[in-house]
Amino acid sequence: MATQIFVNLSVSDLNKSVEFFTKLGYTFNPQFTNEKATCMIISDTIYVMLLTKTFFQTFTTKEIVDAHKAIETSIALSADSKDAVNEMVDKAVAAGATIPNPATDYGFMYQHSFDDLDGHHWEYVWMDPNGTHEQQG
Repeated sequence: MATQIFVNLSVSDLNKSVEFFTKLGYTFNPQFTNEKATCMIISDTIYVMLLTKTFFQTFTTKEIVDAHKAIETSIALSADSKDAVNEMVDKAVAAGATIPNPATDYGFMYQHSFDDLDGHHWEYVWMDPNGTHEQQG
């Protein structure tokens, strides 16, 4: 069995977060969804648990970072093309995301990012399967 990853993020308003990510094309597992949390499906092995701040706090004694003021992580996901990267970022902006930086094109790699409604940083990346940094040198 392949290793699965579950990224846990605190959110201010679970319903608004579900609405936001639904607009980006993601779906949710109803078996792991209630008024405190939901399981967003990225792929067969990647999931994002969106947890209300109160519920998230029950898993740690540390302070929860305000992602609008500090970065706790950068979630990077691959895309099939540069156009796919831009389409996802455009969907996010239309749903209420902000763009912290312009897109970057390294020739062999293209990336663009957004901050979601709670300030969590998401990056979408396309890598040329035939290119490497050394070849672009």
